Amino acid sequence: MAFDTPNGTRGARQPGHSRLERWGNRMMVDRIRRKGDRSGTKLVLVTVGRKTGEERMNPVRWFPAGGEARFIVASASGAPKNPAWYWNIRAHPDRVRIEYAGQRIDVVPEQLHGVERAAAWAQITASARGFAKYEHTTDREIPVIRLTPRPTG
Repeated sequence: MAFDTPNGTRGARQPGHSRLERWGNRMMVDRIRRKGDRSGTKLVLVTVGRKTGEERMNPVRWFPAGGEARFIVASASGAPKNPAWYWNIRAHPDRVRIEYAGQRIDVVPEQLHGVERAAAWAQITASARGFAKYEHTTDREIPVIRLTPRPTG
């Protein structure tokens, strides 16, 4: 479960820094948490800030990973740095959950590596071609993370 992908040195502008982007993300988070999203491909990733200890919510696209598991991608739109939520998962992997359409599910995050990552990445880029361009925009390997519902009990 090593979350060990370093930041890169080149890439696109890191998303989410403008006031309008933050406002849009808040609106999307609220909608997904209450009703889901129209396409059924987005969820809210809830992490705990590695520096603040406060809950952070980010809308992310997910892909089927078999059973109830889901893949998410720490693409940051091809930015040179991993998104903050990636580092939050690394700091607090036991405090991650997903939310959508009124559901709250505690999950176990696992970063994929090697052949397993390559297979997941091929599946992701086949269904969402836009993700393929990110790996040409940045020089970091884009992390793929499997989220599996945490066993209850």
